[in-house]
Amino acid sequence: MRPIQNLIRHVCIVSAIFMLGIATGCSKPADKPKADASSAAEMSQGSASKLGDLSEFRNIAADVAGRVDKNDLPAAKARIKDLETAWDSAEAGIKPRAASDWHVVDKAIDRALDALRASSPMQSDCKAAMDDLLKAFDSMKGKQ
Repeated sequence: MRPIQNLIRHVCIVSAIFMLGIATGCSKPADKPKADASSAAEMSQGSASKLGDLSEFRNIAADVAGRVDKNDLPAAKARIKDLETAWDSAEAGIKPRAASDWHVVDKAIDRALDALRASSPMQSDCKAAMDDLLKAFDSMKGKQ
């Protein structure tokens, strides 16, 4: 019964995100500040990727990594669920842009999930998986 509830929850989340996108007319928040000179310079240096702006996902991963560094593995495990949900919800919009790049990041996310969800998670394994995940996000910068 639990797998069915999880499936229903994921469908509801994806549906809600989709409906919000339709209601606003785009997938970006309307109140997002305009790029300033420093961010424009950053973009010209190639911080964007074929997959688009991954900073939101990377920020969650960095937060998880910080919790792992503090050896707060239960909190890291709970927080990485946010990354999993956001990444899965965005898959349809991101993956078609560059499927091979998407798979690199997706596999790194899966390894981090596996490390944190192990029956007896080890901080060293979780740290290595999170370091690899952050490197995967960073390797996407400038790939256009």
